Amino acid sequence: MTSTPSTTSTDAPPPAPRNGFDRFFEITARGSNPTTEVRGGIVTFVTMAYIVILNPIILSGGVDIDGNTLPFTQVAAATALTAGVMTVLFGLVTRLPFAFAAGLGINSFLAVAVVGQVTWPEAMGLVVVNGVIIVVLAATGIRRMIFDAVPIQLKIAITVGIGLFIAFIGFVDAGFVTATGFASPPVQLGVDGSIATIPSLIFVVTLLLTGVLVARRVKGGILIGLVGGAVIAVIVEALLDLGAAADGNPGGWGLSVPEIPTTLVSLPDLSLVGQISFGSFERIGVVAALGLVFTLVFTNFFDAMGTMTGLSEEAGLADRKGDFPRIRSALIVEGVGAIAGGLTSSSSNTVFVESGSGIGEGARTGFANVVTGALFLLAMFFTPLVSIVPTEVAGAALVIVGALMMSQIKNIDLSDFSVLLPVFLTVTVMPLTYSIANGIGAGFIAWVIVRALSGKAREISPLLWIVAGGFVLFFARGPIDAALGI
Repeated sequence: MTSTPSTTSTDAPPPAPRNGFDRFFEITARGSNPTTEVRGGIVTFVTMAYIVILNPIILSGGVDIDGNTLPFTQVAAATALTAGVMTVLFGLVTRLPFAFAAGLGINSFLAVAVVGQVTWPEAMGLVVVNGVIIVVLAATGIRRMIFDAVPIQLKIAITVGIGLFIAFIGFVDAGFVTATGFASPPVQLGVDGSIATIPSLIFVVTLLLTGVLVARRVKGGILIGLVGGAVIAVIVEALLDLGAAADGNPGGWGLSVPEIPTTLVSLPDLSLVGQISFGSFERIGVVAALGLVFTLVFTNFFDAMGTMTGLSEEAGLADRKGDFPRIRSALIVEGVGAIAGGLTSSSSNTVFVESGSGIGEGARTGFANVVTGALFLLAMFFTPLVSIVPTEVAGAALVIVGALMMSQIKNIDLSDFSVLLPVFLTVTVMPLTYSIANGIGAGFIAWVIVRALSGKAREISPLLWIVAGGFVLFFARGPIDAALGI
């Protein structure tokens, strides 16, 4: 399950395409085949399918300033619709295997911090404004300039940090790592330091099963592990009736119960589509509204940039500078994902780190995205069926992919401490703060300060200084907002 060598860094001519379909997606040129792409697309969908359930849970839990909430079923339908359309669009435009869905950082920010000040339609209007700004930055080349200004060491560090981040997500989703409720230590192993629940045990079994398959280079190892884990989970639930942890059962399943639903098909309710308003600028004032947009843009901008960097490196599609094919189109379409998420009230859609699971399975082209996107569109009608795979099983795949992405650290020379410290901060801050943007910001700031004061100021791009300064403001936005009375 190692990455396919980059086709952009060799002088050897690519293999001849077999037909127009192959030529369009560059399947043979990237060392793949249609079967592998389909398998990779399925794996990506399986590891991402939880978003159809989780995004509605997060968004429907937020009560806006008028006391209104978003209906769960309508958000689920909008989530699947937007993820499907954007994933297919990205695959067709960029021919890259990076799937889209509602970004978890932004949806939580909307539900917790934004709708207490505005209505839900106004909050989604701010998401649309955020997307328009990102599209403009990408179309004018500014976003690419920022991307190019990032040193290759930090680009690789972002890849490694994302690997640890998604592995941490997998551990938490599986209940393998839990919060203690205390200031120190903040996290622990399982329940009181033990693997004390059946779902967490199934995570361990799935992880080891998948790990053996990947180590033995079995084709479809990750998919086989996911399916095997899901089958075991369904059987265990049928025998023990564990139920959901949310129902007051601490030994139950985390997000979805792995049982065959009584109803497999349901018609999607898409009435949330188009329910947006730009009235927030009048309700809370231009300065306060722009402050919220600033946070959305920074989070969206750098989360996506970091994720695409990491995924392209893992797929072997990046060149020696960390650039990947059709980067400008990728950055523009990612901004369109934010606009689409706002227009459908599903929150900003962006590149998902879980795409690494499909890449780990061999996906190298946008055809895998078409497969993933089509499955999301089908999920609108099969929402009950999507919930069969529990997060404990999907979490095992994320840990495997995190391990694969961790291997990129070997490509960084860490003998220079002015490189080591920024790389270390980038890699560790991501999982520890549960934010890709935070890790990138910590790495950027450390890079410009430590390198500059180590006599290497001339090697730092002026644009990187500006971005690092922007991150200083981003990290200090709480005290700044308080001082401005926002």
